[in-house]
Amino acid sequence: MSSKRFVLDFDYETIHRNWPTLRPLYVSSAKYDGDWHSTLHAHDCSELFYVVSGVGQFNVGGQLFPVAANDLVIINPSVEHSEISHDNQPLEYIVLGIGGLEFTPPQGGDSRYCVMQFQGHREDILPNLRSILREAEERQAGYELVCQSILELLMVRLSRRAKFLAVPDGRHTSKECAFVRRYIDSHFKENITLSQLSDLVHINKYYLVHTFSQEYGVSPISYLISRRLQESKHLLCRTNHSLGQISHVLGFSSPSYFSQSFRRVEKMSPLEYRKLCRRKEDSSFGTGASPI
Repeated sequence: MSSKRFVLDFDYETIHRNWPTLRPLYVSSAKYDGDWHSTLHAHDCSELFYVVSGVGQFNVGGQLFPVAANDLVIINPSVEHSEISHDNQPLEYIVLGIGGLEFTPPQGGDSRYCVMQFQGHREDILPNLRSILREAEERQAGYELVCQSILELLMVRLSRRAKFLAVPDGRHTSKECAFVRRYIDSHFKENITLSQLSDLVHINKYYLVHTFSQEYGVSPISYLISRRLQESKHLLCRTNHSLGQISHVLGFSSPSYFSQSFRRVEKMSPLEYRKLCRRKEDSSFGTGASPI
């Protein structure tokens, strides 16, 4: 009989110094369908975006690059980004939000994001992400500790493969405010009230307005309206929907309120914006350039 024995003489102080505030904030899975459109948005935490299947593109601050199955895109906090799926090979992905972390690339690298490819090595990362997703969904006793432990294991494995450093990001965003912002980003087309948002995070609605405004410079409802208006610009340029249809789809109480809100922010009416967008598109076609 043969055997091997190793003494695990860990320097726990060094371990905790390397990962001082690492924490999982949220995890989600999604698959693209035809009625879904992603607009540029940013988060107050880092995001790990793993492509399970499909083909598409990532937009980081206006820069496009291709992504495919088994690609991992790491986005730093406050970096605007969105994903674009190919209709014939829809993207399916898992997203993990990580607090207390910012990724520093090697010299000359892009400080906004990092792309890693796991073709042939998806077992190094995908089972971990699926385990966190399952733990978050089932919420059995001790699931928080399991998610935290899996995340730390995942980060060590990633740091072995990628040429980047992980450092504390120094941000102190309110957990409740971050949750409300993410909820609005995902549900802005729905009928959302301030009372509903305050109930979600179990704090007084007036305190929520105060803290959210301190964090992001706008109230929760103002942020909700801005997300709806951002999406309305896409619909005005890319569809022939009437103002009534757009206002209904985006959750505005009436077409007139939608128009008033749009004019207040854009300094023009929705129809004027549509005409301007169409003229720019026609001009691009006339010069042989690609459409917007």
